[in-house]
Amino acid sequence: MNGIRPVLLTVLAGTLVSAFPGTAVAAVDACPAQICRPVAAIRSGAGAIAARAAMEMIGIPYSWGGGGVRGPGFGIGKGAKTLGFDCSGLTEYAWARAGVLIGTTTHEQWRSGIRVAKEQVEPGDLVFYDSDPGSPGPEHVAVAVDATRMVHAPYTGQFVRVDALDRRTFMGVIRPSETSANLDPPA
Repeated sequence: MNGIRPVLLTVLAGTLVSAFPGTAVAAVDACPAQICRPVAAIRSGAGAIAARAAMEMIGIPYSWGGGGVRGPGFGIGKGAKTLGFDCSGLTEYAWARAGVLIGTTTHEQWRSGIRVAKEQVEPGDLVFYDSDPGSPGPEHVAVAVDATRMVHAPYTGQFVRVDALDRRTFMGVIRPSETSANLDPPA
């Protein structure tokens, strides 16, 4: 999977450009020059940085309780032997790269910004899902790539990947903000 990461990043970046025209040009530094060429960045700002940081993790294994502000990490329980991310670890890492601390759990992240209508999703927004109606949700979080796709760490045995944002268990969208998040940089 890691061998195709540069190609995936180029395709995703190109798609982001199509979704958000009239933006600045930035180089894709995650892949060799012979494979990738400069592409237009989606827009300036923390959301764009967070979306790109999450996309750079495509192919990293899911690890229950794994990952955080510093990147992939060993999880707990069934994730203890796997270096990777769980869903909230990936989103925490992506937003930390943008300079915003959003909390370590899905529930903390659900309260880390402002609610946004699904029709107004932008790259970097946090997308939440309530996969267990028997308990107060949300149970899953992802980073929006564009209005129709998300990058996430889905579940044990899988890898960070891009999937459709629209799902039956959709709960809501949060846009992390400087006024509602802890901006102290990670130590």
